[in-house]
Amino acid sequence: MSQPGDRKRVGYALLTPTYRLLELDHPTALSRAEIRLRAEFATVFDRDSVRRILHDSYDCFVAQASVTLYLPVLAERFARQRLLAQAKAEGRVASSKPVVLFLCTHNAGRSQMALGYFLKLARGRAIGWSGGTEPSRWLNPAVVGAMAEVGIDITDEYPKPWTDEIVRAADIIITLGCGDICPQLPDTYYEDWIVDDPAGLSLAQVRPIRDDLRRRVVRMLSDLHIPVAS
Repeated sequence: MSQPGDRKRVGYALLTPTYRLLELDHPTALSRAEIRLRAEFATVFDRDSVRRILHDSYDCFVAQASVTLYLPVLAERFARQRLLAQAKAEGRVASSKPVVLFLCTHNAGRSQMALGYFLKLARGRAIGWSGGTEPSRWLNPAVVGAMAEVGIDITDEYPKPWTDEIVRAADIIITLGCGDICPQLPDTYYEDWIVDDPAGLSLAQVRPIRDDLRRRVVRMLSDLHIPVAS
């Protein structure tokens, strides 16, 4: 078995803080994840709602996973995001921060680079999420390498689908190559970024795409009157 400090395939992040969880069978791991989520959202959702979203999140990854060991950890992370999104969409929690959702087809390249820049440059002044219409099994290695060159580590991200509650919670939805497939909701601001798909490209070919996305993220943050972190 690999050691706690070892890296996995890109897209399945270093999981050192929850390493002991990986040694559990999936039902036990999910039960413990449910306990944590129920405690975290005790004043917002009942236990049945938490259980439903957690197990649905797990099912989202089972069908496409090539590495199953980490599924309970990914399910817990995704369920937490979905519960936060549902709480915001239903007005159960107050939030003054804008939520930006980056959507592309596989959530393995463009949307991940855009999100990486957004989180770094917004520095907590806004909330950023990403998703895909047909999520890949892992992140594009050239994309991970290109972002590492500019000091942004996206290996803790992973391809995932968009869900109804995440879309409803978004104030701004940025589509990157999935405009006709991505969800359309009234009263939500949409912007389609025409950016080349990095799939199958070399690191050198991904760099211009990466730099284009940075310029677009900086411009969006300026429009939101959010100071850009240096």
